[in-house]
Amino acid sequence: VQLQESGGGSVQSGGSLRLSCKASGYSYNKYTMGWFRQSPGKEREGVAIIDRGGRTTYADSVKGRFTISRDNAKNTLYLQMNSLKPDDTALYSCAAGFGSLRLQSSDFGYWGQGTQVTVSS
Repeated sequence: VQLQESGGGSVQSGGSLRLSCKASGYSYNKYTMGWFRQSPGKEREGVAIIDRGGRTTYADSVKGRFTISRDNAKNTLYLQMNSLKPDDTALYSCAAGFGSLRLQSSDFGYWGQGTQVTVSS
């Protein structure tokens, strides 16, 4: 199982980015997928989860601004991030697992290396 994120970068407050996570080596459409983020000195935080049926869960801090989606034909997970804020600055990682829609990193057994998102004020 391999997960590779892309799409991170530096943007100004109010800007947008779309993260992608390409999966390989397993039956992608059978897994629940998620995005997590971690900034220096803080614990890893669940951002958004999508199960294999397309149901989603979001952290309160990103509701209405971020959208998680998946393309099973392309084995790719996405995170569309709009109205970005400096507090969104973090290393964003995608993960795969068989858990429910809880924003719990312990439910996910496979992780990518992460892509950095930096939002300046």
